[in-house]
Amino acid sequence: MGWWRIDTDALADSRFVVSALAETTAAVMALHWQTAAHPAERAWLAAQLPRYRAHMASEPLTGELVRAALGRLWTADFLTPPPDGRSFEEELESIRATPDAVVRTNLRAASRLPEALERVRGLGPRTAELLEWVWAEAVRPDWERRRRVVEADILVRTRELSLGGWAAALSGMRPGMAWLGEGRLRINLQQRPPRELSGEAGLVFVPVTPRHGWVSWRGAHRNALVYPCEGQLTQSGAGAAPQALVRLLGPVRARVLVLLESPKSTTQLVALTGLSLGAVAGQLKVLLAAGLILRRRTGRTVLYGRVAAGDVLVSAATGGQEGPRGEGAR
Repeated sequence: MGWWRIDTDALADSRFVVSALAETTAAVMALHWQTAAHPAERAWLAAQLPRYRAHMASEPLTGELVRAALGRLWTADFLTPPPDGRSFEEELESIRATPDAVVRTNLRAASRLPEALERVRGLGPRTAELLEWVWAEAVRPDWERRRRVVEADILVRTRELSLGGWAAALSGMRPGMAWLGEGRLRINLQQRPPRELSGEAGLVFVPVTPRHGWVSWRGAHRNALVYPCEGQLTQSGAGAAPQALVRLLGPVRARVLVLLESPKSTTQLVALTGLSLGAVAGQLKVLLAAGLILRRRTGRTVLYGRVAAGDVLVSAATGGQEGPRGEGAR
């Protein structure tokens, strides 16, 4: 892929979106490659993998289709339509409606076309059925937590954008990705011709919680970059409190303050700490009154994040290893 050239109009119209379909596709990739980036994801993978394997064993043609679509260097285009923030079912329809000829062409480009799929009809609907199954069995039961992690990541990125511009917001989203300046965004380290995005070209950035990402487009006006969420947001074991801070604030309040290095909702904090909703709300109330954190609404979710005073307190307790990052939630 190499890099994209994005003019100022296209960049100004860029936005972040939440996509249940992208999250589900990333989950399929995690199940297929058996990859997990942190303990919580390893637990999810261990729980879901046996059922996924059994399902694929019962649908051998679907198994052939997935193996061919998830090529080592390229994912078949029909599997990754650019998300646009619609519902899971609405976004899935573009995959379901993909003609067989297009699916076969995409498979050849991604890796190979298995002989078993050369004459099979309904490849788009078959793919959609698998995604529906993974959504229902492995993603939707946990979707509210995942959605809040994604929303928190968007808030992190938009804050970085406001403070440091596109170089700060986009660099490091994916391995090899960096803002090169002069309208150039390096997507990865592959040697491919640049892609031009100009004028009314729509560009969306889509965070997902599994450690998988991709780029996709449809024509000149729909372009997407799917990337994994910021690491700590997805890790249930992150944010151990230093003993000096524990002695000052108590173990629970210290743990919550450390976790708020990046914005989180009360639901995320409940999941990360194992506390009840009421207990988390009580700790947040005290930290708010002390001026160590602030709250901000994004969409339907209220997120909490540390301010400079909280940063300084945590930094002092860790011997200065964690520096202040300035006012405001991320």
